[in-house]
Amino acid sequence: FRLDRIGRLLDAQPFRHLRFPRARFDPSLLAELRDTCAGSLAEDGDDVVLSLCYVQRRLRPLDLYLREQAGEAAREAALDYGQAIVDLARNDIFPGDMLLKNFGVTRHGRVVFYDYDEICYLTEVNFRKIPEARYPEDEMSSEPWYSVGPLDVFPEEFPPFLFVDIRQRRLFNQLHGDLFTAEYWQGLQAA
Repeated sequence: FRLDRIGRLLDAQPFRHLRFPRARFDPSLLAELRDTCAGSLAEDGDDVVLSLCYVQRRLRPLDLYLREQAGEAAREAALDYGQAIVDLARNDIFPGDMLLKNFGVTRHGRVVFYDYDEICYLTEVNFRKIPEARYPEDEMSSEPWYSVGPLDVFPEEFPPFLFVDIRQRRLFNQLHGDLFTAEYWQGLQAA
């Protein structure tokens, strides 16, 4: 969060020792809390106390949002999805797993990233173009004909993984097609 000065990472705020009136809890919810997080739950008279609670803004996962939206709303979300990736990269953050399901749309229509499993510094990644096949048979092989290091990324492979829907893929390519080239990412690293 120290690097994210542009608000593209979903922030979670921790709260400690939150006290709520027991009457605010449905009995089934209170039973579930007792079963699943008893170590963080205390009952004090007519109150329920949560020793630790994380709160974050509610999002609609981008993949679901795009399925539900059409026209201008879908175009705006696709545009902001690409802009979110660019904003993160310009702040030396590479999201790694850029699948639509790892981004969400806020109630104000802003796209943010919330899956931190593969996040790393942009400058640590090696963006490469897939080399030409030596022989036509190479392209049919189940294994790549070129070496692949642990931090190698091939942006030209992004489109089919990011967009199953060909219309969304074409739209995104029109809006942010440069994200599918190694040269673009290398330029961001140099900058």
